[in-house]
Amino acid sequence: MEANPRSTGRLPAAFLTPGSSSFMDFLGAHQPDLLPRNRTLPAPGVIEAPHGTTIVAATFPGGVVLAGDRRATMGNIIAQRDIEKVFPADEYSAVGIAGTAGLAVEMVKLFQLELEHFEKVEGAQLSLEGKANRLSTMIRSNLGMAMQGLAVVPLFAGWDVDRQKGRIFSYDVTGGRSEEHGFSATGSGSLFARGSLKKLFREDLTEGQATTLVVQALYDAADDDSATGGPDLARRIYPIVTVITEEGFRKLTEAECSEVVRAIHERRLEEPDGPRAALL
Repeated sequence: MEANPRSTGRLPAAFLTPGSSSFMDFLGAHQPDLLPRNRTLPAPGVIEAPHGTTIVAATFPGGVVLAGDRRATMGNIIAQRDIEKVFPADEYSAVGIAGTAGLAVEMVKLFQLELEHFEKVEGAQLSLEGKANRLSTMIRSNLGMAMQGLAVVPLFAGWDVDRQKGRIFSYDVTGGRSEEHGFSATGSGSLFARGSLKKLFREDLTEGQATTLVVQALYDAADDDSATGGPDLARRIYPIVTVITEEGFRKLTEAECSEVVRAIHERRLEEPDGPRAALL
């Protein structure tokens, strides 16, 4: 399947042969060495690799918000201050990654190809439930790496065009999938973020309020978890915040994130331990 500079420009036969609508099945049949699950596992022991945390999500009547902090750590070292952990999966869904950063980003890219391949072959998009199941299969195929300490535990969210609402799915390292109602969090700071979300979440949030809620949850997680990076106003490093509605995926601009962060920061100056009254 590699390019041949002397070829006539025709695609290899593998690309022209009818088959499964799964891109992973296609790779498994024609170039299995490219699949993460077929790599040689590292020798037992601790592997120092950058890890990313924390990811949070919350629904509101018109969709769902998915956000992540920007810090990647390697042991007690900050490996990267401005890593991106939230990516569009397709027009109506997004993935937030927690765990081994390199493997997680690669898994997201493969997941994006999986969804695009299905749409091209079948002429229709997978349902949101189907997308969540495909991601579950991919996580399960990484179990060997997870047992070596290279786990990937994403958070998946999207707009369900059939049910006309935003939905959130969480996973464990074995690929086990659970639908979360209202809000969810994953990563090393998830315990603290979930507490913040639980305290402040309401069913009738507006999009703006849901955005403030997830950024506040990341702020609270950074207070107690050293692996979670809080907003860095000096370096202008803000959380990645995405909104998915019936109009599709949208990533907030730096100016929009800055406005939310600065509003929370000003409130924090008045109440350093967080608001005692309603946040929003």
